[in-house]
Amino acid sequence: MLDLVKRYWRTINRPSAYFSLGFLTLGGFVAGVVFWGAFNTALEFTSTEAFCTGCHEMRDNTFAELKTTIHYTNRSGVRAKCSDCHVPHNWTDKIARKMQASKEVWAKVFGTVDTREKFLDKRLELAEHEWTRMKANDSLECRNCHSFESMDFTRQSVRAQNAHQTYLVTGEKTCIDCHKGIAHHLPDMTQAMRDEQARQAKGN
Repeated sequence: MLDLVKRYWRTINRPSAYFSLGFLTLGGFVAGVVFWGAFNTALEFTSTEAFCTGCHEMRDNTFAELKTTIHYTNRSGVRAKCSDCHVPHNWTDKIARKMQASKEVWAKVFGTVDTREKFLDKRLELAEHEWTRMKANDSLECRNCHSFESMDFTRQSVRAQNAHQTYLVTGEKTCIDCHKGIAHHLPDMTQAMRDEQARQAKGN
């Protein structure tokens, strides 16, 4: 048995002494394909609605709210899944978001929002994290479905036309600045307004 272990470690340490370059290259290619397939499958699985709503914290709070909005049921029959709004579509941004979201597992492990009361207490903090993220990436997830260039302003209210043409064209504001609460209930915004006023005061 000891001899077998020694032979194994010799093979691992110096594979080229025991296998041809072609075999090692082919083996590395096959291993890479298997790893890539497994990694991509895991990415796709963790972006499904079933995965996102697998815990009661999400299912009974944010997902329950989503089901009452136009993003879930509408005349066109197009439904936005959790990942459509919270996971970027392009590869590099998606990986960065997945790494960031992995920290959210701790909230589940430690029961940070395991009751409705705890969720409501943390709601403003959670919402502000998401608003800040979306503002920083110029509402990238919104723009995956809603293209400014494709907007038909004649079918919008005068107020919406003015806001879109004034703020989106200049880049002064982004989608999330005006469309907070579009898919989930808003938290108590009193503190949020105080925070915004404090940020503006520091900037001046």
